[in-house]
Amino acid sequence: MKKPFTSSALTLFSISGLVASMGVAAAAVSLGDKLGTSEDEIRSALTQQGYTVEEIEAEDGKLEAEVTLDGQEMEVVVDAASGMVLELELEKDEDSEDDD
Repeated sequence: MKKPFTSSALTLFSISGLVASMGVAAAAVSLGDKLGTSEDEIRSALTQQGYTVEEIEAEDGKLEAEVTLDGQEMEVVVDAASGMVLELELEKDEDSEDDD
């Protein structure tokens, strides 16, 4: 005789889905992450996490990466000496602003 599908089994599946979705979110870059100290290292680290790297520029001891993830553009600023992420800045969608 088969056991009926219980709510505790459903809860287990729900928790598993939550943990899996948290794992995806955890892949995003955060302040303090170390990505590397060269353009190649930073590009590789960001690409491995699912970002599309548009451009990386060196400026004032920092490496600034223009990236896209899931259609959202952002800038990731990395300290060139330590490789640590210093800033994350979401780019505003200029097309969505009203010119009224």
